[in-house]
Amino acid sequence: MGHQMFDYNAELANEVFDYCRDRLSMDPVPLDFGSLHPIAPSSMEGFIRPEGHDPDQIFAFFKETLAPAVVSIDSPGFLAFIPNAPTKSSLLFDMVVACSGLNGTSWLESSGVVMAENQALEYLAGLAGMPAGSGGAFVSGGSLGNLSSLTVGRDVGRSKRSHLAPHEVRFAISGDAHSSIAKALHVLGVEPLVVASSDHRFTREGLEAALANDSHPDTVVGVVATAGTTNAGIVDDLEGLGSYARDHDLWFHVDGAYGGAALFSPSERHLFEGLRHADSFIVDPHKWLFAPLDCCALVYRNPTIARKVLAQQASYLDILHAGDDANYEWNPSDFAIHLSRRARGLPFWYSLVTNGTAAYESAVQAAVDLAKRAVEMIESMDHVEMVRDSSLSIVLFRRKGWSDERYTEWSHQLLRDQVAFVTPTKWEGETVARLAFLHPNTTEDLVRRILDSMRD
Repeated sequence: MGHQMFDYNAELANEVFDYCRDRLSMDPVPLDFGSLHPIAPSSMEGFIRPEGHDPDQIFAFFKETLAPAVVSIDSPGFLAFIPNAPTKSSLLFDMVVACSGLNGTSWLESSGVVMAENQALEYLAGLAGMPAGSGGAFVSGGSLGNLSSLTVGRDVGRSKRSHLAPHEVRFAISGDAHSSIAKALHVLGVEPLVVASSDHRFTREGLEAALANDSHPDTVVGVVATAGTTNAGIVDDLEGLGSYARDHDLWFHVDGAYGGAALFSPSERHLFEGLRHADSFIVDPHKWLFAPLDCCALVYRNPTIARKVLAQQASYLDILHAGDDANYEWNPSDFAIHLSRRARGLPFWYSLVTNGTAAYESAVQAAVDLAKRAVEMIESMDHVEMVRDSSLSIVLFRRKGWSDERYTEWSHQLLRDQVAFVTPTKWEGETVARLAFLHPNTTEDLVRRILDSMRD
């Protein structure tokens, strides 16, 4: 007789599957209300207790009370931060991953997972122009991907600058780099050389000027560029920075967590040609490549270097590297700061394989095209104006005469009315409005309704 916690509950399974079917069939997915749907703390008192609770009652509580307090990031009306729009096939396969208990840690345990995930990573590396043999692992998100790759870059840089104390090595970054870059360097005990940008774009000219004016340029061992800033979608001078890094033997890391997906965009992919110089590169399929949360592709030009830095050593792990098969070197646990991991790359792989690359190209391009049409709408209206040219799929604009408080009130009212989730941002110290397009089913009519809501 097995433990009761592991008994199969057919009624609960049916209820859960029915809920999932309902969610999958929704078109569009409702926004719901996030923090605007208050939950009384007293409503959850006594939930955790020795004897447990009826699972149907707790599931009903989730559906009726907790779920409405979460804004649906996969709604076509979610235009804040960076949205998420998983395909139906990726969501279904994510359920398969969960129900199968698939581990994605090592080749020994999970060769089937590794083969499929590596095929997806190889395709992304090829799109980026990286050489055959490039590879890595799927990690939880861009922050972990950046931390892992910068750890490798730091150690490689230290080995090349043996005359420096370990704490003296630095990375050149832009002031517009994602916050996770500065945080990763802080964790690693590495100081940044913050380079002045040209209209918020990190360029080779700016890097060369910063190094020429720096008292210790030899301490810079790496360069971090951004392929699509989160706030404005700006793509750094990847070609210039990458070629400089190659010429001067510096580690070149590209953070493409959001914007790297535009490699699939016929109109935008030329901006990313410099990716071929990268030593490491990240892109989040859970952002603009239509995979479920949480999924970041981390790719190295030379995975062997990453393995030497990041592989964990312990007697009970020796067997992971002990096989005669050369594929025993492909352990996802060796390429990032993690060990145990779910097979988080499989839903993306399944969606990419079943939908095809042409569908991905058209879906990514749809967001770029909608951003351009949104700009045309804004320029045709008297009450709003562009803050700067749109880039990739992000549009920054202002409502003339509005205060910070008015932007916040407007944002909350849109969510209360279940129109859209749009949040303001700061641009050069000014509060402005921002639309982040990603979902290919977001419509021009919705954009016009949002803009019209700002008239009063």
